This record gives sequence, C-alpha cells and structure tokens, in this order.
Amino acid sequence: MSDVCRELILGGQKSGKSRRGEELAAAWLGRSNVHRAVLIATAQAHDDEMRARIARHRRDRALRVPGLGTVEEPLALAEAIRAQASPNTLVLVDCLTLWLTNLMMPVEGIGRSPVDIDAATDSLVSEVGAAGGPVVLIGNEIGLGVIPLGREVRAFVDALGMLNQRVAAACDRVTLMAAGLPLTLKEPG
Repeated sequence: MSDVCRELILGGQKSGKSRRGEELAAAWLGRSNVHRAVLIATAQAHDDEMRARIARHRRDRALRVPGLGTVEEPLALAEAIRAQASPNTLVLVDCLTLWLTNLMMPVEGIGRSPVDIDAATDSLVSEVGAAGGPVVLIGNEIGLGVIPLGREVRAFVDALGMLNQRVAAACDRVTLMAAGLPLTLKEPG
C-alpha cells in the first residue's frame, strides 16, 4: 500500500471485509514504528445484541491488531476523518453502511433533524480525497439481491449504491470481498 492510497472494500455480510481492513492496518503498522492506525467505528448499540456484537468486535480487534486505536463516530464521519488523517496514520472506517443507516434511519426518540445525504456524501468524499495518509473504507454491497418491497428500504438501497459509487470514484483501489477472498475491481494507475 502506498503512503496515500485510498481503498474501498465492499462485500456482503461476513464476507471478510473487516478482516481485510484489519490486515491492511496491521501491515501499515508493521512497516514503521512511527506509523499509527485508527479505526473510526460507526456502529451504535441500540439493543443488547448490538452491544454484545460491538464488545466482541472490540475484543477480537485488540487481539488481531493490538496497535489499532479506535474512535467511535456514528454521524460526523467526514469530520472524524479530517481529525485523524495524517501522513503517518492509516484511517480505517468500518463501516459506511452503518454510517448511512445512522443518517437515514435514526432510532425513534433521538429527535434529530433530517440529514442531507448528498451533502454528507460530498463532505465525506472531500475528506477522503484530502487525507494526507492512507484511508481504508469498508461498506456493504447489498444491491445484488431482490428489490425490496418497502419505499424506505428501496430508498436506502439506492442511497447506499450511490454512496458506494461516489466513494469508489474517490479511491485508488476498490476491492470486493466474497467468501474471505479479495477481488480487485480497481487498481491505482
């Protein structure tokens, strides 16, 4: 990975996306003792199952990539990237799909105003492009199945497809994960 590579890793659930991102972070950390790596986690724990899942991911990550720091930011992703990005820091975002979910489908009772998804995406793409160090973004590819019945779910699938396209265009490399295997869709150059 070059020092300013931007990579988008897409795939289905349990396809190996997060593991691939962690491997890239571990390799980055192993290249120099001045390198840092930070995960920007976008998940929110709204129920017991999600709290347990987040706790398990924290434990597993600590074992696999001990030097990986974590920042939890479910909404202000562009700002978090700006705050963490530097030439010696690899920023790992996991995941774009949860970030978009947080913006489009807030949990009842939060009382948050609607978010302009296009403007949020513009800010994200701008910060990815401006980052002075490597950025690895993880997201789900969910548009390969049947068309959902509900209007809100169709809107989400459409918005995620557009988000993935915009981020892919801003990245040097795009990798699709399936069954734990990486398939390169786009390479630098």
